[in-house]
Amino acid sequence: MGNGTHYWVFLVYTVAVIGLATGMISVSHVLGQRHLEKATREPFESGIVPVGYARFRLPVQFYMVAMFFVIFDLEAVFLYAWATTVRAAGWTGYMVMLVFIMALLAALVYLWRVGALDWGPRPRKLSKLEER
Repeated sequence: MGNGTHYWVFLVYTVAVIGLATGMISVSHVLGQRHLEKATREPFESGIVPVGYARFRLPVQFYMVAMFFVIFDLEAVFLYAWATTVRAAGWTGYMVMLVFIMALLAALVYLWRVGALDWGPRPRKLSKLEER
């Protein structure tokens, strides 16, 4: 078998994907509803009339949660990849994964200590006069 013998599989796959996409768009065009109302041409919410102002500021905690999710979700991907090859990786792979988990735990403890995981308002510290 030469290098070019498997290109036909890629060609068949490409033709099938293009055909499937074209077929779905064509069937949607033929069977879809046809109505033109004022809100149909609006790019927001598929023709639903917008209510209120869509551009509002989100708190910083929203973005912090998103970043933490991405970071710790990647952890799950690496752990899954390691778990599928744990026997082949041996003790070296185990030690590397242990260092990886320790680094993640250190990052989590750091985030906890600096208050990045506190979602509510910070508690007010009492002064010496207020304690009495």
